[in-house]
Amino acid sequence: MLRRHVLAVAALATFLVPAVATADQPLRVGTFAVDASPAVGKPMAYDPTKGVDHPLSCKGVVLIGDDAPIVLVAIDWIGVANDGQREFREALARAAATTVERVEVHALHQHDAPRMDLSADAILSQIDAEAAREYDDVDLARDVIVRCAAAVREAVADARPVTHVGLGQGIVEKVASTRRLMNPEGTKVVYVRWSSCADPKGRALPEGLIDPALKMISFWNGEKPVAVMTFYATHPQSYYRTGLANPDFPGIARDQREKDTGIFHVHFNGASGNVAAGKYNDGTPPYRRILADRVKAGMDAAWAATEKTPISSADLDWRTVKVALPVDPELNAAELEKQVADESQTPAKRGHAARDLAWIRRCEAGDRIDVSVLKLGEARVPLLPGELFVEYQLAAQKLRPDLFVAMAAYGDYGPGYIGTEAAYSQGGYETGRHVSRVAPSVEGVLMGAIRELLRD
Repeated sequence: MLRRHVLAVAALATFLVPAVATADQPLRVGTFAVDASPAVGKPMAYDPTKGVDHPLSCKGVVLIGDDAPIVLVAIDWIGVANDGQREFREALARAAATTVERVEVHALHQHDAPRMDLSADAILSQIDAEAAREYDDVDLARDVIVRCAAAVREAVADARPVTHVGLGQGIVEKVASTRRLMNPEGTKVVYVRWSSCADPKGRALPEGLIDPALKMISFWNGEKPVAVMTFYATHPQSYYRTGLANPDFPGIARDQREKDTGIFHVHFNGASGNVAAGKYNDGTPPYRRILADRVKAGMDAAWAATEKTPISSADLDWRTVKVALPVDPELNAAELEKQVADESQTPAKRGHAARDLAWIRRCEAGDRIDVSVLKLGEARVPLLPGELFVEYQLAAQKLRPDLFVAMAAYGDYGPGYIGTEAAYSQGGYETGRHVSRVAPSVEGVLMGAIRELLRD
């Protein structure tokens, strides 16, 4: 009799557990933001800080479903690389009680803004601490990490239920254009059109290959919007080297729309290593506002086109693959060590050599980079490292035309520019030595990861 009772209880438990596990639980979303502006006198990417024209931010969302939380961060810095990525992600993972693989830190790549590469700083500091202080603001970097981790803990505690996700896109007019103008055969770069172009001939050249669509993902609690994420691929420079920290035109557009709507807004830079505003920007100050207004118009259009669908925690998923990126064979560790130690060179040149050396040592140690994808209902968001060429973004969309595919690049900044395999034989700035730290075979590695992640 007792045996029959135990079997009955076991059978009942087997019956009940799946019902509990498969019941739709509400998805919850938390938001966080901290100031990421440098202090006067501290180094930014290219110049000491003279002041703050427009505050820099570190913003993000925490997505909480059935599994461990997912943390997505976008910061108004030029890049976060190597041990900077590791320390940042580890701190946020502890704050959110999740794994490092489920934390992504991406930069918007503004140039009047700091950089963060704790590996390069450690290499340079061992030789010349004063030069290191002139190159990177490590105190700011670690302070932002601490404050961001505290904000993430609060975001987890205050996370709100979400009933719907909204997906929309809008076309951004007259902002993005290719940086690499090719010969008629398409085999060589014959003109590089930078982020600004004062040359009328350069501005008259074709727009070239871009992704004109700004993608928007919004989270809703009933009829009330909770947060918005947008994705758009272009270098974010209107003009720079002013000494005044600012998030440039994408950050201004984001902040203006958040102010106008009252909706928390996180913006991510897409795959834009070979895309900038040069065709539509002569580099004079008025164009910063002109470009910001055009990006904001794209955001407004994406909002107007948004379609909402119900969502639960069952519609949230996260996948990560670890990839070993091939090192640029022209990078030479011994040569770089000499450059780092050369006191006749500027801190900027020594720091750049330290960044190259950090990347070589990291790859030689067998470290791999995380490539991830966020699944959110019918949306997929691949999250990738480096200054990725726009071809990767367009290829990802082509792989899944049945889905809403948005991309965030400028994750781990360690590899620098990441071109297509063909681009490395075509010349141009982006695939040159010490600019791209990876070999041409990188395309096969990353496209293999993207295909795997987008395969349901």
